[in-house]
Amino acid sequence: MKCLNCESADSKVVDSRSVQQGTSIRRRRECNECLFRFTTYEYILTNPVMVIKKSGDREEYDRKKLEKSFHLACKKRPISADKIQIAIQNVEEKISNISNIEIDAHQVGGLVMEELKQIDKVAFIRFASVYREFKDIGEFQAQIEDLKN
Repeated sequence: MKCLNCESADSKVVDSRSVQQGTSIRRRRECNECLFRFTTYEYILTNPVMVIKKSGDREEYDRKKLEKSFHLACKKRPISADKIQIAIQNVEEKISNISNIEIDAHQVGGLVMEELKQIDKVAFIRFASVYREFKDIGEFQAQIEDLKN
């Protein structure tokens, strides 16, 4: 596993725990080069869910893309990493409840918006502005007004 700090491929597992009712493992790792500690998660993929893009193309669901979306929306906001991980797990559970085969990217975006709305309003607006592709300030204001109510 590559270290996030120095990119060394030499690390050791310090602690392992079962999470999500035993369907995944959280590992605490330490880099043998710089002693930086970081966390990794392992998940079981029985049948990967395919995401149907706006263009009609299908691609395998990628958790890293979901994490990146959450982290970008929550950047510089007072939101703990644990809260973000729980939100990601909630989205993934909802995805698996909707379909085990394929899901529309639009549905995934809607699930992300639901979670962000509960976590942080600013993060929600950030994500919504990209996800909904606001054409003008009026659409943006309408979303903010909707959020106020």
